[in-house]
Amino acid sequence: MEITLKESTIVRPAHDTPKGSLCISNLDLLITRYHVSTVYCYKPNGGSNFFDPGKLREALSKILVPFYPIAGRLGFDENLRLEIICNAEGVLFIEAETTSVMDQFIGDFTYNSEVFRLVPKVDYSGGISSYPLLVLQVTTFKCGGVCLGVGFHHTIGDGTSAVHFINSWADTARGLSPSIAPSMDRTLFRARVPPTPTFHHVEYDPPLSMKTKSHPISASESQSDDLKPSIVSIFKLTADQLNILKAKPNINNADTSKYSTYNILTAHVWRCISKARGLSNDQATKLYILIDGRSRLNPPVPPGYLGNVIFPIATIAQAGDLQSEPFTDTIKRTHELLKQVNDEYLRSALDYIEKVPDLSTLARGSHTFRCPNLSVNSWVRLPIYDADFGWGRPIYMGPANVVQGKFYILQSPANDGSLSVVARLETSQSKLFKKLLYEECNAILSISKL
Repeated sequence: MEITLKESTIVRPAHDTPKGSLCISNLDLLITRYHVSTVYCYKPNGGSNFFDPGKLREALSKILVPFYPIAGRLGFDENLRLEIICNAEGVLFIEAETTSVMDQFIGDFTYNSEVFRLVPKVDYSGGISSYPLLVLQVTTFKCGGVCLGVGFHHTIGDGTSAVHFINSWADTARGLSPSIAPSMDRTLFRARVPPTPTFHHVEYDPPLSMKTKSHPISASESQSDDLKPSIVSIFKLTADQLNILKAKPNINNADTSKYSTYNILTAHVWRCISKARGLSNDQATKLYILIDGRSRLNPPVPPGYLGNVIFPIATIAQAGDLQSEPFTDTIKRTHELLKQVNDEYLRSALDYIEKVPDLSTLARGSHTFRCPNLSVNSWVRLPIYDADFGWGRPIYMGPANVVQGKFYILQSPANDGSLSVVARLETSQSKLFKKLLYEECNAILSISKL
């Protein structure tokens, strides 16, 4: 795919905004410092001003006033702790075009190494204060479709914060006032005095290593896995397939009414990838689930909070057990993991983090989820298809840079009850994973149609 960059602009807040520094929470510090890349795809609506860059820049300038930290830069305070410098230096907005057709990226969406080019590349070599915290690229395709590529720095906020900002920008472009104002109060996530963790937080223990005949291979040693041929794929599960998957444990007269679709699908993905990876029966595998703490903390976090409120939780099982045990037992593993997460558990996690001398030892990154580890991250509750800038809702939204071991569950833009699993897998594992993911649903579906 050839992309031609037409114009690059720094967009600043339309009016004066508060100056100074904004402290960040320990939760913000646990995130590897990088831009999370996502893409929004739109079909042309026939209008002559479809995705007019001037209109987008004007709305962006306006929405940066209430979301002013996004227009700032990172820096360090006198104690060398990371902070956000609110200096209104602005965000990057790029206009681009391509001779490619959007249909190449929609549908099956097996997009190999191309999609990341729809998001501006950030040069980190100049230090943490040298680059914008938000980078945007509007790429027009030959067919008239448009892709909005977004790079949102993870230190500023999590997926909920990023989607809140994008949707607020879209509302502003349509002449509407955002329904939820941003909140920046980081004191909500201070540890108790004194810090008193009451749980063993296995999620903050080091990632598991692969066993070999001679010695375990650490996560850092397994970086060679990144050099193996891999492919990013989207595996769509229809509402019928999901219902069959949810009903499957009932064969064993199990009561699955208390288990969520996410709970059941996560258990299924864990079993499938463990087998596709060819893990030995005695190989331990660690499942991470990322939890939004906004509604689980007491009092609840304001809905417009701009920052990271994502807590990892984790559980460990032997690969052999996952393959031999009834599906219901694997579902119970994920259910029990999710059920324990309440205000006390999250407060305990905040206390545990506070007592760690060097938070960099807890920072999550691509190394965290390498084999035999994995993460299953649900975006189902995020309003990702509400980003209507005045020309219609996106026909697709998803991650633009997927690392191995990290699985995303996305809702359908048609709101038809289907879900999609997005993952980067080694090419040698991809076909088997697909077969395992679908075979139970399709086998029972075929029987039901006889």
